Formats: sequence, C-alpha cells, structure tokens
Amino acid sequence: MAYVPGVALLAALVVGCSAGADGNANGADSKAGSPTVTPAPPGKYLTLPAPCRAVPRSTLKDLLPGAAELPGDQQDKVFRGSAAVTYDTDRKVGCSWKSDAPSATRSLSIDFERVVSYDPAVSDDDRADTVYAKKEKAAGLSSSATPGPPEEKDKKGEESEESEESGKAKDPAGAGATGSADPSPSGSSSESGQDTDGAPGSSSSPEEALPSRILDNLGDAAFLQDLPKRAGSTAQHHSVSVVFRTSNVVVTVRYAEQPALITQVPDGRELQEKAQALARKLAEALSE
Repeated sequence: MAYVPGVALLAALVVGCSAGADGNANGADSKAGSPTVTPAPPGKYLTLPAPCRAVPRSTLKDLLPGAAELPGDQQDKVFRGSAAVTYDTDRKVGCSWKSDAPSATRSLSIDFERVVSYDPAVSDDDRADTVYAKKEKAAGLSSSATPGPPEEKDKKGEESEESEESGKAKDPAGAGATGSADPSPSGSSSESGQDTDGAPGSSSSPEEALPSRILDNLGDAAFLQDLPKRAGSTAQHHSVSVVFRTSNVVVTVRYAEQPALITQVPDGRELQEKAQALARKLAEALSE
C-alpha cells in the first residue's frame, strides 16, 4: 500500500521536469528566432538573352567590314556568329564573330554573366558588383580614382612644357566618345599641321589620347580597357573591351582589329567608339 503512492509521486516529478524542460526549450527557441534576418532581394534578371541574336545584323555589318560583300552562305555564317561553350545558359552565355577583309581582320565577342548570391544576407546586385569590381581592378582601374593611367601623370610632370599640347589632344578624345566615329580631317589640321589626332600616327599618340578609363552613364558601373599591341615585325593588333554591370548581370564587349600590313595602324578611336555604342545598345535592350 505504501509503494503505490511512491510510484505516483515519482511519475508526477518526471512529468513536471519534462514540462519544465519543454518550457525552457520553447523559451530558448523563441529568443534565438526573434532576431530574424530578412533575405536580401533577388536580382532583376532571372534569364539571359540569346547572345548570337543580341546584336542586330545592321550593327554587325558596320562592325565587320567586308562581311556584307561575301557570298550568301559565307555571309550568313559570319553574321550567325559562334556561341560560346557554356554548361549553364541561365548563368553565362556568349557569342563571337570574325570577318576577314583585304585591309584588316575584325573580331567581336560579347559575354553575359548573370550573378546569383547564395548568401541570403547578400543581394544578387551586391554580389554582381563584387564580380564587376574584380574585373575593373584587373584592368588597372578604380571607380574611386581619377581616370587615366599613372604613367601619363608622371609624363606630364616631367614634360611640363608639353602639357598644353597634351590637353588639346585629350579634349577631342573626350568629345569623340559621344560624337561621330570619323573625326573631321579639316578640323584636325586647321590649327596645326602636326595635329595627328584623327590620323594614324605613332603607337604612343593613340594610347595617350584614348586611355583606359571609367565610363559614365552606362549601366550601374562601366569601364573601358584599351589594349594596343605590337607583336615584333607583324602588324599591330588593337583590342578594346567595354565591361558594364546592370543589376545582377555583367556584360563584356570585346572588339579588335588586326591590319593586313605591318605599316597600317588600327584606328583606336573608332574601335573605342563602336565598342561603346554596342555596349549601350545591349544595356538598353536588357532594360526593356
């Protein structure tokens, strides 16, 4: 008779302890879950455009001289482009074109990269900005720095007497970024017979007049990288890249020319202007 109440008392104690433990657990859970983190918003773009159809045929005719004169099948092949090999077309796509003309070879490529952040505390846009910033840094540029290569500033300090002429050479370059692709010959020679800003000259002149730089009014952030090269006794090869970010998509446009003769110098101004014009068209198409 005395044993049964003992068992009942033990059972009551067990139930009470369990209830207390559950209460503590619930309390701890509620405290831990109270400072909830709101997930960062997703990026604007969930898909990417078909890259080989992103550039209108009329634009390709302008960027690839000589392609329009090719026979029908060859012309279609050039304008059709070659899609980049990719394993996830929702994340990265690209296309390239190439045209061989008697005077020079022109090549064009575009790449779209849709950036996705798998960290709920970091938005797709912020992650894309990090990807873009790495490309900008690799090009030797910085959004917070004054555009222009450092060696140009050093040269100005050493050659102060030529600073006025250097400034005159840069003013047309800045205006040319939004003006026509072909500078006026009369305008380049009206004041000085030594002004070769609009005509092929030494390899140093185009580099100084058209430096790599940060671009304004193109996507959320953009830069241009100018890469003129001279490969020994072969013809000069001039390449221009325009990279811009819009929301969570990073776009790269590469445009290059390889002259047929070693005496020919690519027109860096034209390459830059046409690459920028195409980049702006792509940015407008993405925003539609």
